[in-house]
Amino acid sequence: MTGHTGARMRRPARTVAGFLAALLPVAVAVGVYAFGRTHTPDYTSGLFGRHGVGANDLKARLGSALLTLAVVQLLLGLWIYRRLPGARAAPHRVHPAHRLIGLLAFLLSLPIAYHCITAYGVEFTSSRVAVHSITGCVLYGAFVAKVLVVHSRRLPGWALPAAGGALVTAIAVMWYTAAVWFFAGSAPGF
Repeated sequence: MTGHTGARMRRPARTVAGFLAALLPVAVAVGVYAFGRTHTPDYTSGLFGRHGVGANDLKARLGSALLTLAVVQLLLGLWIYRRLPGARAAPHRVHPAHRLIGLLAFLLSLPIAYHCITAYGVEFTSSRVAVHSITGCVLYGAFVAKVLVVHSRRLPGWALPAAGGALVTAIAVMWYTAAVWFFAGSAPGF
């Protein structure tokens, strides 16, 4: 009888922990949004010594590199889980490469995000800017979700591809609403 009681006692604790873990990505996204809306933008802030159009050019190039790393991450993930058509099983060295590239992608995103949030904050001046701003908030929530899913053994099989897909999609939307727009010459800034 004590075995059943112990199982019943652990089940609510797992449910609460799962609920809190599910809320963490949302809290991160909402926190970034709240900071971006309440922070006073500094349109003169620079990025690695570049200002104005130079800073935006650098962000567009770094964003393009970030998208490239995200696509490599996606392909490596598909290879690891044997979902890459025509590929054999991934060798063991692919796993640490996947983690290293993920870390590099995250680190590369930080100066871009820092400049965006401090220089512009979360703005709704146009539909493109609104999509870019909201997606930037979602991106870091998706990153937290992916990390949580990777470290959990209790979630359903679809959770990891969903979290990883959300992260890659957020990076692609960010790139499309900023770097593509900048390279096309549509505006001097984001």
